[in-house]
Amino acid sequence: MQTIDPKEISVPKLFGHLTGAVGPRPIAFASTIDTQGNVNLAPFSFFNIFGANPPILVFSPSRSGRDNSTKNTLDNVLEVPETTINMVDYAMVQQMSLASTAYPKGVNEFTKAGLTELASESVQPPRVAESPVQFECKVIEVKPLGTEGGAGNLVICEIVKIHIKEEVLDTNGDIDPLKMDQVARMGGNWYSRANQGLFEVPKPIVQLGIGVDQVPEAIRLSTILTGNDLGMLGNIEELPTAKEISKFIAEHPEIQKIIQTGNQNKLHKKAQEYLVEKNVNNAWKVLLAKP
Repeated sequence: MQTIDPKEISVPKLFGHLTGAVGPRPIAFASTIDTQGNVNLAPFSFFNIFGANPPILVFSPSRSGRDNSTKNTLDNVLEVPETTINMVDYAMVQQMSLASTAYPKGVNEFTKAGLTELASESVQPPRVAESPVQFECKVIEVKPLGTEGGAGNLVICEIVKIHIKEEVLDTNGDIDPLKMDQVARMGGNWYSRANQGLFEVPKPIVQLGIGVDQVPEAIRLSTILTGNDLGMLGNIEELPTAKEISKFIAEHPEIQKIIQTGNQNKLHKKAQEYLVEKNVNNAWKVLLAKP
């Protein structure tokens, strides 16, 4: 057995051990707003519920381990002490991951991730319409835990309104965990799906995805592609070139036949097959192919 003194290893290594050992962790998909009205949406897995009377949720936006900067979420709740915390199910996990991209301040992650803003009733930040359970919260305290990179900041919230989609309730009016289909964070790129086990979603740490808002409308409004599919498509840094697309199509006569029929649904289904294989680049080549 290894014995480790946290002070004797690097913060990234320590972070990996902590997040690998403590899990699965629920995800707080937190929506906040600054005094200028700019909306921010970001997920945090340093999160849980800490009481029912009063109902308290706590999450922690940590300082960056790379440059010690603070998250926009933290800056926002210090300006406007309100948030909505939206639970994440499997149907939106790719879009949630895309929203974790370090977009510049002022960029609305709802737009980038292709998610829907839903007006709250008691707080200013909007809710995530796709979320099965949404909490409107007042921030009652922000407690810094340190000043160096990797230090957490406890955002202590009191729930003032709860919204639950009826489709996740059982016959007694209780939340059915199978219907919720929740996901939780593990270490690295790993997630846990409550009723099916482990799966991976690459973390968009280094790359800056184009965002779902940059996906052409004909693709974005597809009746075939799901929110998760769009999240994967929006998490690419740059689109394949016309030369790459032409070469790919020339090598795949079965795709040429689909293109010749002009059936967009079939093309989208073919692209979806590549997305299932996590081959986003080929999916884009199919979607952007022209007759």
